[in-house]
Amino acid sequence: MSFDLDPQYVVYLFAALAAGLFVEGIYLLFFNSRSYRKNINRRLKVMDGQVDRESVLVQLRRERGLSSGGDYRFSLTSLNRLILQSGTTVGIGKMLIYIAVGALFAFGAVMVTRESILEAFGAALFCSTLLPLLVLKFKRSRRQKAFGAQFPDALDIIVRSLRAGHPVPIAITMVAREMADPIGSEFGIVADEITYGADLETAMRNLYFRIGQDDLPLFVTAVAIQSSTGGNLGEILENLSAVIRQRFKMRRKIPALASEGRASAMILSSLPILMFLIVQVITPQFYASVWHEDLTKIALAAAAGWMGIGNFIMYKMVNFKV
Repeated sequence: MSFDLDPQYVVYLFAALAAGLFVEGIYLLFFNSRSYRKNINRRLKVMDGQVDRESVLVQLRRERGLSSGGDYRFSLTSLNRLILQSGTTVGIGKMLIYIAVGALFAFGAVMVTRESILEAFGAALFCSTLLPLLVLKFKRSRRQKAFGAQFPDALDIIVRSLRAGHPVPIAITMVAREMADPIGSEFGIVADEITYGADLETAMRNLYFRIGQDDLPLFVTAVAIQSSTGGNLGEILENLSAVIRQRFKMRRKIPALASEGRASAMILSSLPILMFLIVQVITPQFYASVWHEDLTKIALAAAAGWMGIGNFIMYKMVNFKV
């Protein structure tokens, strides 16, 4: 069966393709830069179309679980700090609604599948207490790592701005305007707090409370000392940027050097379980004669506990902070 393609339709196809590419080029030329500037970070997106920067600051604070004045909303300081440092922007009210819906869904799913109200209640309790905490801790750890990876570049921007003759608040504003989240919005909040009455040291300490990253106290202390006693802040921050980069490089080098130990630990831990599964598949009756014995259960529990101790020791050997 032959297929004849009319050249006229080919011309129409290429004409439509060229028209589409032309429209895309016009969009990228005139509109994409504005869209890109707006979507660099959350603060710039909120500022789009709003003249009052104070309302933007209040909105960003409330999204992060703070009051309009920048204080914690709840008396549980540790929980409020965890929500704040995780970078969650859905708000406390919506978060509680999501947790309640998740707990009800887990209760209904376990009740339908297991038909046990005790197990369903346990699943709902897990989804409403422990699971949100684990998610928030994971998000906090990921956010702190992202902030640490961006931090040296932000210091370089501040150093270049200071050498150009700009004051520290203007240098911080440049970081907020040029860098993506999480560091862009956080430095933007610092700039807005300074604009609306907070001193530089207080704004910097608020930044550390919102992030909790390990390298931030060095930056906060350097800025606080320079604001009170003077000195060449640009040189100090340049040296600090180099130190943070070297620490970051060392942190990356450690997992590479410890990869052999981690691979050995995974192989040694999985080998007994893998061999047990292979024996069970090949000869299902191999352990049938001793499976019901109490001594077998005790031996398996002891082996699992001993393996857990060994895995914990190997984990400590290949994971450590710099």
